[in-house]
Amino acid sequence: MSNRTPAEVFPPGEFIRDELSERGWTQSDLAQIMGRPVSAISLIMTGKKSVTPETAVELSQAFGTSPEFWLNLESAYQLWRVTTAQTAAGMNAIRDRAKLFESAPVKEMERRGWIRPTSSIDGLRHQLNAFFSAVPVVDKLRVAARTSVQSNELNAEQLAWCLRALQLAKSVPAKNYSDKAFDEGILKLRGLADFPENVRRVPKVLSEMGIRFVLVEHLPKSKIDGAALWLGDGWDKPVVALSLRYDRIDSFWHTLLHECAHIKNKDSYVLDVDLVGADRCLSKDALSEVEARANKEASDMLIPSEKLQSFIVRTRPFYYRSKIIQFANLIKLHPGIIAGQLQHRGEIDWSANREMLVKVRDILISAAMTDGWGVRISKAT
Repeated sequence: MSNRTPAEVFPPGEFIRDELSERGWTQSDLAQIMGRPVSAISLIMTGKKSVTPETAVELSQAFGTSPEFWLNLESAYQLWRVTTAQTAAGMNAIRDRAKLFESAPVKEMERRGWIRPTSSIDGLRHQLNAFFSAVPVVDKLRVAARTSVQSNELNAEQLAWCLRALQLAKSVPAKNYSDKAFDEGILKLRGLADFPENVRRVPKVLSEMGIRFVLVEHLPKSKIDGAALWLGDGWDKPVVALSLRYDRIDSFWHTLLHECAHIKNKDSYVLDVDLVGADRCLSKDALSEVEARANKEASDMLIPSEKLQSFIVRTRPFYYRSKIIQFANLIKLHPGIIAGQLQHRGEIDWSANREMLVKVRDILISAAMTDGWGVRISKAT
């Protein structure tokens, strides 16, 4: 696109003067033709009064032109006046500020207290540079989610969310990570999945596994459900970050164990988008191999596939509430998680058994390092 600016633009009055000269008219003649005071014509010709749409129509009738001709002359002249009045530094400042707003969700970051509000471009640039350089892993982060949103690059909201999660994770204590600690911890986690109140013990169990756990409210346009990340360059400081975008017990447990599966398999830096919820991807063909594996492992950690399949064969299509609760009690699992698994498999409608999908966010916030939902960095006590 060309940004060339003409060296000089004349006001419409100059063109009116040419038209009058060609016809041998005076300003008084034009005023009489248009039914306007001579003073009004004089102001237009000297550029002290703008050409309005009404005036443009009258000039077009007087000179046999189009109204657009006069409006375009007026617009070009006014734009030229504003452009020449602006200093180069001022225009550069606007461009610089626009680039900064494209590079990061500035207003959300200010609202959440991640950076301080400032009117200074240099101050804003300094704060963003400090924020994004605090955890030097930007080039390693990648998306591993639905095919429709997979990309080699994170958008500004997703990148900011991941880095905020890593910043918080640095303050979360955890034991040394090992495969043995992971396997033992998964069994402990599974034992907490029968009652909603038990989720407050999840951060401590993850810490004993060597996994740092943080909650960061998602940013608009991010669609983030969770992420498996690492502090440093090795595999010894894993981080599980959740957004709790959907405050339901089934979504929490599936997303948590999905990210744990990524940690177990050392799936690089993984950000999961649209992992749960009505808009999740239901087609296995549309999932990457990594995501399909994590989904299966997360489901198996909660309910061994053979047990769930046996229940489905025995019950389909009559998934009464009483039967779901009976099965949940048998395997010591909250019935909302069973309902969520059935929804995920397409066995029941997304709107079915909603009363089972209890909320857990407030319970978790009281026990985990948290940023969002009106909480400014809450740490477990």
